[in-house]
Amino acid sequence: MASSNNTAFQNAVDRAFELIIRHPLTINLIMSVTGFVITVQMLPKFYDLFIHAGLSGKDMSKKVLPGRKPVIVPESLGVVAGAVFLIMMFLFIPVPFWKPLTDKEPGFPHHEFVEFIAALLSICCMVFLGFADDVLELRWRHKLTLPTIATLPLLMVYIVNYGSTTIIVPKPFRIYLGNDVDLWLLYYVYMGMLAVFCTNAINILSGINGVEAGQSLVIGFSIIIFNFIELSGKFRETHQFSLFFMMPFCAVCAAILYHNWYPSGLFVGDTFCYFAGMTFAVVGILGHFSKTMLLFFIPQVINFLFSVPQLFRFVPCPRHRLPKYNPKTDKLGMSYTQFKSKDLNIIGRLFVWLFSTLRLIEIKTGVGEDGEYTQCNNFTLINFVLRLVGPTHEQTLVIYMLIIQCLGSCAAFFIRFPLAGVFYDVVE
Repeated sequence: MASSNNTAFQNAVDRAFELIIRHPLTINLIMSVTGFVITVQMLPKFYDLFIHAGLSGKDMSKKVLPGRKPVIVPESLGVVAGAVFLIMMFLFIPVPFWKPLTDKEPGFPHHEFVEFIAALLSICCMVFLGFADDVLELRWRHKLTLPTIATLPLLMVYIVNYGSTTIIVPKPFRIYLGNDVDLWLLYYVYMGMLAVFCTNAINILSGINGVEAGQSLVIGFSIIIFNFIELSGKFRETHQFSLFFMMPFCAVCAAILYHNWYPSGLFVGDTFCYFAGMTFAVVGILGHFSKTMLLFFIPQVINFLFSVPQLFRFVPCPRHRLPKYNPKTDKLGMSYTQFKSKDLNIIGRLFVWLFSTLRLIEIKTGVGEDGEYTQCNNFTLINFVLRLVGPTHEQTLVIYMLIIQCLGSCAAFFIRFPLAGVFYDVVE
């Protein structure tokens, strides 16, 4: 009897190991679903802890009844989602390498293992630095420097494992540049700037419940769809590598969106934006589809370009550019900045004139007691949407923003597949 029980147990273990070896994506999916359930259940248990630690804020876009105080909402809960993600990935490390680990013949894929560990190291660094930003409120120059430093493990792995810095030139420019160009050092600068952009692009398109986690979830699912499309191609391994990271990420992202949706029970904080941005940068760089990954950031690119005058201080930029809440109507409207036109330099005046001419901003002159001030709405995509649709309820506004994100992903797939043949000979 004992012998038959041992045999049955051994057969069950063998089947489990066979599943691990043949279907690592299935194991990853099971762990992702488990991580989603754990994160959804775990987040509310940290609310009081974060509030008592002073990591909380007032939700300024909610109506406060007379005699009551604004609702205090715990913030920086993105660190909990990041921690669950990292724990899942640490537990998953042996799965894709189980077969080479158990094979007696030499041939362990050290380069793939190093990529995996370096990716986790960079993400772990950004979760830590993001939480430090939430606690210490770092300056913008630090927000630009820290993601660059966190990408160094990725860049070193790329140099050691690949080292190729040659790009294929699009057809319209080949008459001037030839078929390919070796960018050398500029290629590594590009990858470092990619990480800086990804981590900050999500952060500056924020300010309403659910928009940070929502846009990240749409981008994550778009990358997953792209990876599955490419699994049957010649670069199966790199896209499988991307899926190993994106499925657990989307799981914890969906969990935090569940609690961050209107009316929000938590704020994700800069920690989540850094964590999400670095995860996207990691799969884009090591998965060798950084250009395609950037296509899924079309709304973020538009928001960044629109925000340039304020981000670079050509036009005064308030600390928070979130929409202005009207308690009488329970709706959000555009937020504004004021300045004296004579105080702007020539670049600032040019931007204000250009955006006003293109009707991207609403501008009023002769504002203030002395009539010397000019008022215009802040340069964000959210404010532009409010300019188009008028004052809107917060939940409706975030739905508009996620629809824009989905349309951006549809445009990305169109550019990546049907349109890519116009610029390149072979599209893979």
